[in-house]
Amino acid sequence: MEAFFSTHAYLVEHTDASVRRTLMDEIDWNDRMIGIKGTRGVGKSTFLLQYAKEKFGPDDRRCLYINMNNFYFQGKGIAEFAGDFAAQGGKVLLIDQVFKQPNWSKELRKCYDNFPNLKIVFTGSSVMRLKEENPELNGIVKSYNLRGFSFREFLNLQTGNNFRPYTLDEILQNHEHIIKDILPKVSPLKYFHDYIHHGFYPFFLEQRNFSENLLKTMNMMTEVDILLIKQIDLKYLTKIKKLFYLLAVEGPKAPNISNLAHEIETSRATVMNYIKYLADARLINIIYPIGQEFPKKPSKVMMHNTNLMYAIYPIQIKDQDVMETFFVNSLWKDHKVNQASKDHFFMVDGNIKFKISDAQSEHKQRCNPDTIYARYNTEVGKENRIPLWLLGFIY
Repeated sequence: MEAFFSTHAYLVEHTDASVRRTLMDEIDWNDRMIGIKGTRGVGKSTFLLQYAKEKFGPDDRRCLYINMNNFYFQGKGIAEFAGDFAAQGGKVLLIDQVFKQPNWSKELRKCYDNFPNLKIVFTGSSVMRLKEENPELNGIVKSYNLRGFSFREFLNLQTGNNFRPYTLDEILQNHEHIIKDILPKVSPLKYFHDYIHHGFYPFFLEQRNFSENLLKTMNMMTEVDILLIKQIDLKYLTKIKKLFYLLAVEGPKAPNISNLAHEIETSRATVMNYIKYLADARLINIIYPIGQEFPKKPSKVMMHNTNLMYAIYPIQIKDQDVMETFFVNSLWKDHKVNQASKDHFFMVDGNIKFKISDAQSEHKQRCNPDTIYARYNTEVGKENRIPLWLLGFIY
């Protein structure tokens, strides 16, 4: 136990989160069982350590961070360890990568039932279905999602500002006033393309090649997050990776399921399942018309965020595809995005029609009052024409 406390103290002391994530204030920390899901690379470990630093500090033995990568847990279960920690006065156990422990959900249930004075906060992959696939956690776990940096968080980090997030309704109703508060302090477009290229994943701050690091992370998403958690045989890994590549190079469009099944030598049903796994891993987003959902064929498949586009096929990128990917990713956290009847049009929450358009060419077109025009290549907006970058302030 002393070795774990020593590691905890070192990690907490040396944690310096460059951006305080808004999720820190959205979580009800009074709950006894809290699950934090998120795609690989978005900073879940740092988030746990930052919580420990804010609430306890490095030397408070009531709080302990452990990582299931430690081989120690091949011989000792979470519940047994938690019992030892609670017996020594422990109050908050932070468990990183909980899915690495066999029978982790049953172990967490034991902790909840046997140690009523112990709070557990754990992280897991976005692929995990905490309640649907782990009925023993139903009714006891509160689940949250940690996302990559928003454009707002990236801009604050790069400029030293502290712009607050805005709801979609605030932006739609008041974007002209909001922009007047932002533009005197910073020019968002000076930073927007950097964000599009490498700003979603916090590891761009590390002194390593970002593209190589992202490629490594993407491989881990398929090799660990999909294969391990979904318990898929290793021999199917190449098919999943090839499908992901084929979807990426096609760009945002409706997938041809029959062609994809032929290319990776499997059935149409398996292709649809793999597409769902890739979406769960936050490698792609799947867009449906209103009223449709999986397992129906999606009307559009696109990369989950713009950084992924540059890592896979930098030569083929089109501005319109990039901007639509940014739009969907920015709204994805709190809103439902569906395909509208035409290309470049989306329906948000079933009743708000958006068109993603280039401000430099849009002046030639007549604007419809029933459509919100999210425009790129501009910093300002007017009436139902809003700058696309401002949607990056939703979280």
